[in-house]
Amino acid sequence: MRRIFSAYAYGPGPRSNCWWDETIAAPDWPMLQGEVSADVAIIGGGFTGVSAALHLAESGVSVAVLEAETPGWGASGRNGGFCCLGGSKLSGSAMRRLYGKQAADTYDAGEEAAVHLVRDLLNVHGIDADTHSDGETQLAHSEKAARRLRAQADTIRAAGGDPGFLTRDQLAENGLNGSFHAALTTPVGFALNPRKYLIGLAKTAQGAGANLYQRSAAQSVRQDRGGYRIATNQGVLRASKVIIATNGYSSEDLPGWLAGRYMPAQSTVMVTRPLTEAELQAQGWYSHQMAYDTRNLLHYFRLMPDKRFLFGMRGGLQASPRAEAAIRRKLRQDFVMMFPAWHTVETTHCWSGMVCLSRNLVPFVAPVPEMPGLYAGLCYHGNGVAMGSYAGRLLSDLVQGRTPDLPYSPVMQKMARFPFGRARRVLMPPAYALLGLMD
Repeated sequence: MRRIFSAYAYGPGPRSNCWWDETIAAPDWPMLQGEVSADVAIIGGGFTGVSAALHLAESGVSVAVLEAETPGWGASGRNGGFCCLGGSKLSGSAMRRLYGKQAADTYDAGEEAAVHLVRDLLNVHGIDADTHSDGETQLAHSEKAARRLRAQADTIRAAGGDPGFLTRDQLAENGLNGSFHAALTTPVGFALNPRKYLIGLAKTAQGAGANLYQRSAAQSVRQDRGGYRIATNQGVLRASKVIIATNGYSSEDLPGWLAGRYMPAQSTVMVTRPLTEAELQAQGWYSHQMAYDTRNLLHYFRLMPDKRFLFGMRGGLQASPRAEAAIRRKLRQDFVMMFPAWHTVETTHCWSGMVCLSRNLVPFVAPVPEMPGLYAGLCYHGNGVAMGSYAGRLLSDLVQGRTPDLPYSPVMQKMARFPFGRARRVLMPPAYALLGLMD
C-alpha cells in the first residue's frame, strides 16, 4: 500500500481507547485464504462496503468483502455517530453555479434520502443502535454566525417552513446552555452508536449471503481474464466487478486512478463518564440533540442515552504518538472552554480517525473512468454514516447496470486530483490556519 500519512495513522495508536469498542463485541469474520471467486469484490468493510454487500446479496449477486483489519476498525467504527444531512463541503449556491439547479436539487434530495435509508435499514432489520435526537442542531459560536442562522431561518419561513430557530435567551430553557448565540435545528437526522449499526448491518448482509473477510488487506488490484484479480496477504479474490470503499484509509495504488484524488483528515473524539443530574443542571445542558457549532473547524457533540457526553473536533495534521497526545489535550481544552461547569468531569475514552475530502468538495460515487467494472464510493467530508450507507446502495445498483431508484446527482460522478500528488498534505496547514482565522 502507498498511503500519504505515516504508518502510525493507520495502526492501532489513534483508535486506542475507543468507547464504541466496549459497547459491542466485534464478530469473528474469517480471513480470505487460497483462491476465492465472486461476482463482485468490495474492498473496505465500513458503511459503504457493507451497505453495498447487503444490497447486492439481497439481489442474488455473489459478493465478497475484504476488510484490512477487523470489523468496525476504521472510520465507520470510531466516528461520532451523527446520521444527518451532509457529505458535501460545497455551499448550495456554489453547487448550483457549478453544476446547475437540477443537479444540485438532486444532490440535496440524495442527502435526505441517505438519512431515511439508514432509518429504514435499522427498522427493517431490527438493528438496535441506541438511536436518539430529533434532527440536528447547529449552534452559533459568534454574533455574526447567529445573524447567518437567523437569515437561514427567515428563508425557511418565507418558503412556508417552520424553522427551529432559538435566540440566545431561549437556549438555556431548551437544555442547550453554553457560550452560544443562537441555534437552528434541521429536522432531518438522528444520532446512533455507529459500531452497533455497522455490525448489525454486516450480520444482515451475511444472512443474505455476503461473504465478509477480516485481516485480508487488498495488496493489488489488477485486470485479469475479463475481470479483476485482487491479491491479499494470504489469498486471491477474483471478481467480475470491484467496488473501492476505503474512504480516508485509501491507498494511492488501490487502484492507481485514486492517486492524488482524496485527502484524509483527522477527526478526534472523546467521551466522558456518565454525568449526574446535578452536573447536567449545573451546565444547563440536558438536551439529547446532536449538535455542532458554526466554526469552520467545527466541534460536534451530544449527550448520549447513558448520559455520557461525546465531544469531537477536526484538527490533527500529523500522525505520531506525540501528535496524537497533543490533539487529545487540545480536544479536552476545547471541551472545558465550551462546557466549563464540567471541568472536573473525567474523560474516560478518547480516539482519532480519518475522514476524507475531495478537491471538488463533494462525494464521489460512480464508475472509475477507463477501468470497466471498477466502481468507487468515498469522500464524505465527515458525514459517512448516512452518505456512506447511501453510496453503498447506489453502487449496488450501478454494479448491476440499474438506474438507481434513489436520487443520484451528476455532482457525485467526477473526482479531480489535488495539486502536489503524494505531497498534497502540504495544503492542509495553510488551509487550517486560514479557517482558524475565519473562525
